Amino acid sequence: QVQLVESGGGLVQAGGSLRLSCAASEFTFSSYTTAWFRQAPGKEREFVAGISGGSRDYADSVKGRFTVFRDNAKNAVDLQMSSLKTEDTAVYYCAARGGRRIVNSADLYGYWGRGTQVTVSS
Repeated sequence: QVQLVESGGGLVQAGGSLRLSCAASEFTFSSYTTAWFRQAPGKEREFVAGISGGSRDYADSVKGRFTVFRDNAKNAVDLQMSSLKTEDTAVYYCAARGGRRIVNSADLYGYWGRGTQVTVSS
């Protein structure tokens, strides 16, 4: 059974950095499209970044600050977050889907992790 497990969340001051990691069992990331979503209290879950093969896509709100990359040796997909803002505070989820197209709709991802909390303080 596919399991995605996020790690690396925590509390950080505005302007700081965090690196999230998504590890998987029974799953090879290089064969799937993987994305990071986030959900803040009272808000819809929103697309943050995605990676498929050599392609990457980012939400406008994180472009230039976040980088998504795949670590094949660890079989993980990481999200490096820099210049964090208080509005980045949310639970961050890793998700995966078959196929090569990066999509920003959460409904189209069939595999999900449980999430990791990121809190950015002012």
